[in-house]
Amino acid sequence: MLVMPKPRKIKGKAGKSSTKNPRKPSSKGRAPRSRNVGGGIWRIIAWITRKSLKWSTVGAVWAVIVFSLAAAWYATDLPDVDKAFNATRRPIITVLAADGATLVRTGDLYGRLSQLEDLPQALPQAVMATEDRRFYSHFGVDIIGLSRAMIANVRAGRIVQGGSTITQQVAKNLFLTPERTIKRKIQELMLALWLEQKFSKDQILTIYLNRVYLGAGTYGVDAASQKYFGRPAGQLSVYQAAMLAGLLKAPSRYNPIAHPARAKARTAQVLKNMVAAGYLTKADAGRANVRTGRTTKEAASRGNRYFIDWVLEQVSDYINPGDRDLIVRTTLSPDVQRLAEAGVEKALAKGGAKAGIGQAALVAMTPDGAVRAMVGGRSYAKSQFNRVTQARRQPGSAFKPFVYLAGLESGLAPGDILFDESVAIGDWRPSNFDRRYQGPVTVLAALARSINTVAVKIAEKAGRVRVIETARRLGLSGKFKATPSLALGVGEVTLLGLTAAYGPFANGGAGVWAYGIKEIRDAAGTLLYQRGGSGPGRVVSARDVISMNNMLSAAVAEGTGRNARIGRPQAGKTGTSQNFRDAWFVGYTAELVTGVWMGNDNGAAMKNVTGGGAPAKLWRDFMAAAHSGLAARPLPGLNFAPVPDQSPEKDNPGFWKSIFAKL
Repeated sequence: MLVMPKPRKIKGKAGKSSTKNPRKPSSKGRAPRSRNVGGGIWRIIAWITRKSLKWSTVGAVWAVIVFSLAAAWYATDLPDVDKAFNATRRPIITVLAADGATLVRTGDLYGRLSQLEDLPQALPQAVMATEDRRFYSHFGVDIIGLSRAMIANVRAGRIVQGGSTITQQVAKNLFLTPERTIKRKIQELMLALWLEQKFSKDQILTIYLNRVYLGAGTYGVDAASQKYFGRPAGQLSVYQAAMLAGLLKAPSRYNPIAHPARAKARTAQVLKNMVAAGYLTKADAGRANVRTGRTTKEAASRGNRYFIDWVLEQVSDYINPGDRDLIVRTTLSPDVQRLAEAGVEKALAKGGAKAGIGQAALVAMTPDGAVRAMVGGRSYAKSQFNRVTQARRQPGSAFKPFVYLAGLESGLAPGDILFDESVAIGDWRPSNFDRRYQGPVTVLAALARSINTVAVKIAEKAGRVRVIETARRLGLSGKFKATPSLALGVGEVTLLGLTAAYGPFANGGAGVWAYGIKEIRDAAGTLLYQRGGSGPGRVVSARDVISMNNMLSAAVAEGTGRNARIGRPQAGKTGTSQNFRDAWFVGYTAELVTGVWMGNDNGAAMKNVTGGGAPAKLWRDFMAAAHSGLAARPLPGLNFAPVPDQSPEKDNPGFWKSIFAKL
């Protein structure tokens, strides 16, 4: 047998054995070989690549695991999708004027369910061109659009683009809240994927078009089409379809009724989007931009929103609305309201800025309290604060009728003589507006000329507490303090309350509660509430009504209210608070009781504006127009027309004699 020899072990310097390749030549005694530099670099790159791929894979795996765990966690909190498909909305409240005209509709308005095939092709095309151009090609999430949006947002340093698809928007609108959280976003993605599996693209687009919010309380394209264009969605023009699609970005900002210029610019952009997406040619877009069509105008003018807000706040006081649609018929007269709005606008434009008048308010009601017009300020769009119902200001001399009524009930008579002279109550010394004293004057003349010293004397004679009780009996609320200055109207009141408190003088003595709601019905026509005409009953005796009407008619004919004369039986009183901060005129005929206030919201003084100036003139212009065509009717106990051209500086014996003869 042949035995192969074992390889010989060679001892090294350290005495260790080593096995050498006999074929490998020794390098000892030879020049060193140069290294392969290029190959080393590639080996390093390969090593880095292997490591990167390894850790990228590990990271991706962990990302999938984390996302899966988060998805599983958030999936336990997903909403009930079956319930979410049922439309939920706030009840619709339709507010009608006294003549049945619609003033406003509030609540969530849903139109008729529109199938995709029943809509003009331009509508879904405009929506997709603007919101989701790859809607029919993605799986619920648009990776390309999302990446583009992320890049744009990073470059801008803020959110300038959104990457949500129509499917994601359906998921958010139907099932989720608008909060911006990671949880909501993950749930949105999960629901979007579920929707893509559950429904066809056409079905998802149909759901979106029928449920998306399009401003002004409208949900769905049919409700918005009816609201903005007065036609069903199936009859929309290309331009109108583009306008609705433009609303999706910001429904309130691009509302074509409230902001027509913005809506027009936004619609032009949508038409460009449709051209870019291949749905329209430039020529088609140009023709659509020319044939724009018309948007409807809201029946409710801007000014009567003050009245509408006041009415809507009271609905729940009469009934429990629940989830029912309601129809509220009000007392507002559109014609009278338009006159009131025009009068306030004209008065402020005519000399408001020059006189330092920043605001004005007007309310008109029937002698039983039915409000026919209400203007709560110069611009509802700029300020929703209602200066008729919410502002409390000092009425000045417009409060004096309640002082004089308390005096009559204490035994005074209009013909009694009192002295206009210096008065001192403790350290307080009231003075007249003109800083002069007239000596002996009748009670009637003192009220007509708004003499302060006599008013203070009457309040002291009747008793301050009695004056407060009289004012409250006629409907004035507020904090009235029994101080000597009470007689000069330092207690704060609202214009609505003060005007209603003059109502008993116009109606013969019955207390007045100002009201704006006549009846409330549900959508089926069932009567839920109807005003029965109840009130506080008689608050002024017939005798005192006659006396007050004669005195207040003299205030218009001979006194501080001369600028309010309209040439028919009327009565009223001016009021000016300290330092010209407030100016009032409240007056009445047999048809209307109207109050006017002028001033500034911050309490800044006007430039010598008194109640007998701009407020009386506004009252006159409005009341003259509101009574146009109406036959003159006498006030209770006032069967003569006041003398129109008497000077307030001196007594006119004939005038006063004619009045005293009627007392």
